[in-house]
Amino acid sequence: MIVFESPVAAALNHLLEAEPWARERLAPFAGETLELRLAPLPALKLAIASQGTLRPAAEAASASLTLTLGPDALAALPKGEDHFLRAIEISGNEKLAHEVLYLFRHLRWDAEEDLARLIGDAAAHRVAGVAREFAGWQQDAVRRLAESLMAYAVEEKQLLLGRAALEELAEGIARLRDALARLEKRLERLAR
Repeated sequence: MIVFESPVAAALNHLLEAEPWARERLAPFAGETLELRLAPLPALKLAIASQGTLRPAAEAASASLTLTLGPDALAALPKGEDHFLRAIEISGNEKLAHEVLYLFRHLRWDAEEDLARLIGDAAAHRVAGVAREFAGWQQDAVRRLAESLMAYAVEEKQLLLGRAALEELAEGIARLRDALARLEKRLERLAR
């Protein structure tokens, strides 16, 4: 399994090496193993080294902490970080879990900084700006597409009810319920 674990450990170590405070938070847990599970991928075991970095763990190593990402975790990801973290199943060392989740919330990759090492500060800033604009454009396009599909489903095909039609339906149901209650009262009086 080391074939898959080594690149993941290298990527995580890249993040940790950029932030000394993050390594300091993991260093007290040196020698402990954490296991990440994300079906259908094989479980990923990483050992914490004395300097607060990660390395692939032996397959036989027992995990001090297991984080399981089920299908509900992936579905929660678009809703935001808090929804995603609540959907992760955690078992094992609570203190290590607290630190790992803290790092997940606060450790960020500075892609612009890495790019600046390759092509220089000005060019990296420009490329990062273009990437942010492109991502914003993509988000806007997805939002507009969703709005258009919703309008088509509500207005054109009438597959869904719009807010006004739904409120009108709710009012009609309430009037019908009240009329039915009055009718039941009249029938009770007639039966007596």
